[in-house]
Amino acid sequence: MHPSEEIYCEKSNKLSGKTIVLGITGSIAAVDSFHLIRELIRHGARVIPVMTPAATKLAAPDSIEFASGMKPIVDIGGQTEHIKHLGNHSDADLFLVYPATANTISKIACGIDDTAVTTMATVALGGKIPFAIAPAMHGMMMENPAVARNLETLASYGVSIIGPHLSGGRAKVATVSEVVAWATRLLSRDDLIGRRILIIGGRSEEPLDSMRLITNRSTGMMAVALAQRAFERGADVELWMGGCNVALPDHIPVRRYASVEDLIGMLDLVNHDVVIVPAALADFTPDLKVEGKIPSDKGFDMKLNPVPKVLPLLRERCPKVIGYKAESKLSRDDLIKKARGRLEQYDLSAVIANDIDSAGKTSASMHLVTREKVTDISGSKPAISDVILNFVSEKL
Repeated sequence: MHPSEEIYCEKSNKLSGKTIVLGITGSIAAVDSFHLIRELIRHGARVIPVMTPAATKLAAPDSIEFASGMKPIVDIGGQTEHIKHLGNHSDADLFLVYPATANTISKIACGIDDTAVTTMATVALGGKIPFAIAPAMHGMMMENPAVARNLETLASYGVSIIGPHLSGGRAKVATVSEVVAWATRLLSRDDLIGRRILIIGGRSEEPLDSMRLITNRSTGMMAVALAQRAFERGADVELWMGGCNVALPDHIPVRRYASVEDLIGMLDLVNHDVVIVPAALADFTPDLKVEGKIPSDKGFDMKLNPVPKVLPLLRERCPKVIGYKAESKLSRDDLIKKARGRLEQYDLSAVIANDIDSAGKTSASMHLVTREKVTDISGSKPAISDVILNFVSEKL
């Protein structure tokens, strides 16, 4: 068994059965292609590497062969590799160029095929194979009118442009996780294309003084899983996140809030088709917030005031809102009864009910409660996210 087979579907089967032809060009970011290949395989993809001569000077072909389990194609020969791997829709599911230099971008836009990568690109465009590129170059090159025009040309041909991220005068290549998310988006079910979905997650933090705060337990993992899966299924996603203990995706727009008051101040920005709210929001806030730090050598009295409920305020701005109802030590029937009460009180589309005592960090057991029925859902948070998004796709 080749070492690449040992990691197959190690993380998920999102790309299981998919073949990705990966074009690697002569940017220093080519060194990251090793990690991209491995990550694509961990999600189930078969990766066929293709390299320009310039790329072989930066990423050793032997290391790319080790990563993928396949000898990289550097020259088009008697095997007509461009036709063998991209000549039919059944041969490959996606042609991806990572990284894509200004030189290669411009050649592809102009129909020039003088390397194995650009020849593959010519076939992919002609055969309407799904095609994506991740540009990487100096910032001044990105600002070159010819390069900018060539990128626009490729976008008009239906090529997906992933990144780049402008920082410190450089157009930095998209991260490996971002490219994997885009590959999954391009190769997964696209039932949420055109849907604008807002996910509000994390925990609110109500300040007591300049150092201390009152908050709830929430990692933000459920919100990130929902946002990620909605993105992968084609939605235009925005993530509003309070306090959290999870890395935030770099390919999804994120806004941060701290307190419930902060969040309420953002509600005028809601113009989405659907809002899903797995956030753990405070019910109370200190009556008096102290400037500086309350002395720690003696006690103090604290009065808590209720804060406005966010769900009905959201419902005023969006007709389709899915809320969450977290309880502790309730029977299934009582938990569902409470969830349905919230649904009817705030006129929500659905409520996700869960017992916080049974929730894990990466998995959970929940109930999707609507006016008509209750659906029990359990498993990993991405799997639970898919059930919720199925409801959005089919019913909303």
